[in-house]
Amino acid sequence: MDALVSLCKRRGFIFQSSEIYDGINGFWDYGPLGCELKRNIRDSWWRDVVQLREDVVGLDSSIIMNPRVWEASGHTAGFVDPMVDCRDCRKRFRADMLCEEQGLQLEKTDQGFRLPAGTVCTACKSKNLTEPRAFNLMFKTFIGPVEEDASVAYLRPETAQGIFVQFQNILAVSRQKVPFGIAQIGKAFRNEINPRNFTFRSREFEQMELEFFIKPGDDAQWHAYWVEQRMAWYNRIGLPPARLQQYVYPQSELAHYASACVDVMYEFPFGVQELEGIAARGNYDLSRHQEYSRKSMEYFNQETKERFIPHVIEPSAGVDRVALAVLCEAYREEWVPKGEGETLQAEFGKPPPAGYELRTVMRFAPAMAPIKVAVFPLVKNKPELVSKAREVFDMLRDVWPCFWDQTGAIGRRYRRQDEIGTPFGVTVDFDTLEDNTVTLRDRDTMRQIRLPINELLPRLAGAIRGSAPTAAE
Repeated sequence: MDALVSLCKRRGFIFQSSEIYDGINGFWDYGPLGCELKRNIRDSWWRDVVQLREDVVGLDSSIIMNPRVWEASGHTAGFVDPMVDCRDCRKRFRADMLCEEQGLQLEKTDQGFRLPAGTVCTACKSKNLTEPRAFNLMFKTFIGPVEEDASVAYLRPETAQGIFVQFQNILAVSRQKVPFGIAQIGKAFRNEINPRNFTFRSREFEQMELEFFIKPGDDAQWHAYWVEQRMAWYNRIGLPPARLQQYVYPQSELAHYASACVDVMYEFPFGVQELEGIAARGNYDLSRHQEYSRKSMEYFNQETKERFIPHVIEPSAGVDRVALAVLCEAYREEWVPKGEGETLQAEFGKPPPAGYELRTVMRFAPAMAPIKVAVFPLVKNKPELVSKAREVFDMLRDVWPCFWDQTGAIGRRYRRQDEIGTPFGVTVDFDTLEDNTVTLRDRDTMRQIRLPINELLPRLAGAIRGSAPTAAE
């Protein structure tokens, strides 16, 4: 994990926010490559969930909403985590996570929570800990010039409530019928007690959420359907089934309004953790907003003449967590032969065997790679060669994010692109000026082929879409 964090900063994926002022805990900035990676994830999710479906539409709701929204949803009163402090070293922890790290279980009581016997501070090993107390995770702000109770507002802790409060408006304008969904991608904010594991648990993050509205009684079949759909999407973006798990909530762990919930889990270097929750939430949210706003959230079925408040299936994923999983899955260290030969899996901390050198490579699925193609003129001091390479570069960047690199030995340039995960490299050399062909290199196999320039676009398009094995085969 340390090697990946180092690469993310060195190559411009992720930086600590406000780093020149010693940073700020729980906040991160995405650099040139990181923002491209996140955009690829968002675009893929939107295409899969909205664009390719006729029964899902989109929404972009505001970050700050009427505070009554959060009263109705239960966040004002119940969106809390148990917090505990060490009286000796002054460190603060989330009580349930502190217990989990020590193989213990936080105890529930009628008054709240209690630490089990033997719980210690993981920082200084002291047993001098406070009793757990409730801590609301919402960020509070004020609307207008006066900071008073009447002007209190909150940064949204989730995007879902924006969908629920606009349900009737979207139903009226979209000409949709139940079952149908409303999707949204946007920022959310939670004042986490203990942000950790790089970008996995942050205070500012991005969500991809779908609320799929269904007829009451159809919950089980639609929940199973969306679990299957979401698992298939993770496989398509490069997370293999062997590294994914499903955690099925037992009845005792479900929220009182939910009939089912499954977490999609990924095997991170720091443990198996949640990427997405897929919950059957009943009609809890719409019913609460109907109660608090006194506006009807009923749906009228013209064909059956039925009136009902729809139930909802909610797949909710974190963009930042998915991006971190994609980064972890892509990272490889390999021993590669200096000449021809077989690539070997590197052993961390050990030097390569004789005749081999270390290669760091990000094996992104091509569709997720921040840069799709790099173009290299073989030398930079031949104007006719550079001009021809520029023609190829301009043709390719009209379709995909591309990188121009004319500095250094060609092997070194290949290694730089391997380290940022660029799946394909195109080298323009002196033969190009004679026969209009280029060398196409595949990142994963390091194989190279010659092909005419006019065949580049279709071959690369197939490989990037995933409809061809690799461009250099």
